[in-house]
Amino acid sequence: MCTGKCSKFIAIPLYVLAGVSIICNIIAFFPGWSTKYAQEDRDGKGDRITDEVKYMGGFIGGGLMCLIPAIHIHLTSSNGCCANRCGMFLSIGFAAAGVVGALYSLATAALVLANGPVCLFKAPGDKDASWGRPFLNNNGSYLGDSELWMTCEEPKNVVEFNIGLFATLLVAASVELVLCVIQMVNGLFGCICGTCGGKE
Repeated sequence: MCTGKCSKFIAIPLYVLAGVSIICNIIAFFPGWSTKYAQEDRDGKGDRITDEVKYMGGFIGGGLMCLIPAIHIHLTSSNGCCANRCGMFLSIGFAAAGVVGALYSLATAALVLANGPVCLFKAPGDKDASWGRPFLNNNGSYLGDSELWMTCEEPKNVVEFNIGLFATLLVAASVELVLCVIQMVNGLFGCICGTCGGKE
């Protein structure tokens, strides 16, 4: 397969994955599908949104840092100005930026899954429920025990909400990482051998 065609097959899934990452990160700001907690967090009433959500790993890393390379990689697959050895060489740098973005998204998603969400819970021995992270020091073992998820009283079903979103982000970032690494190799071959596009 020509390196130009390979670039097209890499770019199209990157568009989709970048979109999924951006959407997941935006939705994560609204636990329990409510704007109430984002508003309370903004108004300084205490932490209501998980810290790693604010790092915007899905929006910046898996989203923008993979979307911009996807655009350039897609251009290298066409017979336009970028379908040449120079365009393929530049795609290596863009794909490397995508690798960095995917790693950032992957790291933040893994951190959220390991530490769990911010929620209202009642710690053993406490009289009243308070906001915090009940699963912070259990190394993600809560993920396999759905009975522990009931520890969080508010937002409703926040553990399932976080697991669904950040597991999706984790998978999306992993696939983005693989695609960007493949494009780096493809770009190297395209730089050395040409794109088969007829315009070198």
